Amino acid sequence: MPARAERAPRAPVKTDVLVVGSGLAGLYLSLLVAERATVAVVTKKRASESNTNYAQGGIASVLDPRDSPELHVADTLRAGAGLCREGIVRLVVREGPRLVRALAEMGVPFVRTAGRFDLGREGGHSRRRIVHALDQTGRAVEETLMGRARRHPRVRLFENHVAVDLVTVSKASGRAERGDPVLGAYVLDTRTGAVDVFRARVTVLATGGAGKVYLYTTNPDVATGDGIAIAFRAGATVGNLEFVQFHPTCLYHPRAKSFLITEAVRGEGAVLTTLDGKPFMHRYHRQRSLAPRDVVARAIDAEMKRRGEKHVLLDATAIPRARFRARFPNIDAKCRAFGVDPTSEPIPVVPAAHYMCGGVKTDRDGRTSLRHLFACGEVALTGLHGANRLASNSLLEALVFAERAAIAVRRELDAGGFSEAAIPRWSPGRARESREWVTLDHAWDAVRRLMWDYVGIVRTSERLELARRRLRTLRREIEEHYWRYLLSADLVELRNIALVGELIVRCAVRRKESRGLHYILDFPERDDGHWAHDTLIRRPAGSSGRASRARAPGRRSE
Repeated sequence: MPARAERAPRAPVKTDVLVVGSGLAGLYLSLLVAERATVAVVTKKRASESNTNYAQGGIASVLDPRDSPELHVADTLRAGAGLCREGIVRLVVREGPRLVRALAEMGVPFVRTAGRFDLGREGGHSRRRIVHALDQTGRAVEETLMGRARRHPRVRLFENHVAVDLVTVSKASGRAERGDPVLGAYVLDTRTGAVDVFRARVTVLATGGAGKVYLYTTNPDVATGDGIAIAFRAGATVGNLEFVQFHPTCLYHPRAKSFLITEAVRGEGAVLTTLDGKPFMHRYHRQRSLAPRDVVARAIDAEMKRRGEKHVLLDATAIPRARFRARFPNIDAKCRAFGVDPTSEPIPVVPAAHYMCGGVKTDRDGRTSLRHLFACGEVALTGLHGANRLASNSLLEALVFAERAAIAVRRELDAGGFSEAAIPRWSPGRARESREWVTLDHAWDAVRRLMWDYVGIVRTSERLELARRRLRTLRREIEEHYWRYLLSADLVELRNIALVGELIVRCAVRRKESRGLHYILDFPERDDGHWAHDTLIRRPAGSSGRASRARAPGRRSE
């Protein structure tokens, strides 16, 4: 859809803390910080439109006396294929039960049986430990936190706002400073076309994932990797982007738009089969249909290629009908809407891009490599997931690091010492309104299809090199469009998915082994002797060129 022309920007929005993103991590942090500071939450569409809202499974946590933290730690480390930071894993597992109970006290309607949490089981878990709100846990969490945020006097929500780029001291003043402190962000109001300055003492990225970089994804349309892209352009360290998790079971239907079938269905007894009804997971892993996600996704991919079929089947008919409909009401209704009765016939499923295990590198308190910039949730690389995320550890990670980052942010605010450098207002310069929307549509499709075909579940060095060359050309064309025309949300997002796609490829090319979610036919074995470390990349100082369109009044500048 064509953008409205950029109108004159308003006076800067000033706040103690700017939070970009409104999922679990962003909202929970905002509520904790707002106890002592003002918070502005910038979110791309409706505030509830986030990956959290689409999370079906639940939150993994040790809440059963038959379970133990050591078992949860072991399961996480096993799934992470040697790249998890064990200290971080133990921290997250330890804090989980307390924070899950805190959410319950805030009003999240987790299912209980006889007064205890009803716990599900998912792939890679050795025990039942998934606390849930049926098959819409993310939505239940999102609605509870959003209700509180809307009522909080020190939290302002800016819906239909897209962060374009971070503003650092070097960009604002031209003076280099150690750590290049972040001053806030330029933000596009998609309803008016204005690009406004959001000035903050501390900025937090909680933008979620990057599933829309791929042609087929379980993610909502907002998941375009914005946080990774704007952090990288600002000079922050990012890493492990080669580890893109493909969810094994996405509903295969031309009108379903990648509807996720939660792993918890397999936890209740559903079995993966080929189209002739024969189970196959026993050939790939001892846990069969409850194997870790990377194993299951590759197994499905292999079976589809071996048999020349477009999908496999998830047979849940062994689950009692009443149990299935009570436990998975949303899945039951959605499948029926597309003509499939999951209680009497198998569900057609196919893998789809689902979760980014890499991201903006942080410490154990959510700090990035840039001063006054934090990140938490899926956008962050914390060390929890390693090379492959254990199911339902994502909301757990968001919860734990949102709290830790909130505490660190409050301390940073108390410490003071923030830069007073002025932020230039955004000026469109000589940019004009575009009428070449067909070129943007083509570029959107080209980037996502290229990533799906060349940088998917199974990779080769040749395909990665082809992807790198073609993405470089596409990015150059997109940057020219970015400089030539007035901004729209589509253009901002396209610029971001192209950059994140290129960063994924750069990380994948570096890793000369197969580990976790990165499986490359040229190097099929795991190599702990050379590659048991993170893949970290950072934009070289002074190399941004025209990559940033932060502009001083009346002209284009850095």
